[in-house]
Amino acid sequence: MIQIDDQDGIAIIRLDRGVTNAINLDLVNELAEAVEHIRTDPRLRSLVLGSTSEKFFSIGFDIPQLFDLPENDLRAFFDAFNRVCLALFTLPKPTVAALTGHTIAGGCILSLCCDYRFMAEGRIWMGLNEIKLGVPVPHLPDCILRSLVGVRKARDMMETGEFCGPDESLAIGLVDDVCPREKVSEKAVERLRALGALPSLAFETIKRSRVEGIEKEVLERWGQKDREFLECWYCEEARILLKEAMEKF
Repeated sequence: MIQIDDQDGIAIIRLDRGVTNAINLDLVNELAEAVEHIRTDPRLRSLVLGSTSEKFFSIGFDIPQLFDLPENDLRAFFDAFNRVCLALFTLPKPTVAALTGHTIAGGCILSLCCDYRFMAEGRIWMGLNEIKLGVPVPHLPDCILRSLVGVRKARDMMETGEFCGPDESLAIGLVDDVCPREKVSEKAVERLRALGALPSLAFETIKRSRVEGIEKEVLERWGQKDREFLECWYCEEARILLKEAMEKF
């Protein structure tokens, strides 16, 4: 489900589940293992999260696989996904998402959990379209997005489900750089090498100060927000919208 390389102490993780990199439990579990390995291995100083597909970074949740799951199984998937997102967000090492293709819903969430996002030029899209499927944006990316782009723009993105192209994504602060597709991973590595030249303990402390407030809020409301998402997922309106999306998947 993923590829992992070590480039002079920079871990390169590439999602590798077909063209769309649809997110299922197997992919989540492999990613969780990789993030934990990077956290505990002192040789690995930073992380690039990318994709083997040039068309999609990730389309988001694998709706056809998740649609008919019993509630307990979907809860297990959703909990595992939220945990790997929190682990990525709080990883005490620099992280960059290298976005060479469409970055949608759950894929956008994974990118938001990185410290930086570099996006390819051209007709590619990024955003959170959960509202169009009848479900809310999970709590962690909701909080991250508000801190990145501000409450008003985050409101517009989450309540309309509309996508942003590269130029708009850069203008509102959703991504940190836009460059030719073939340069995205190279730019990500360059950023991490620059950060890696700085004192690591100071970086960890600065990052902890940035993420700890969001982490605390998310953990305090974890169970409540899970229940709210599941209630929406199984409601009649969402069933119709998810089924329509599944047929187009």
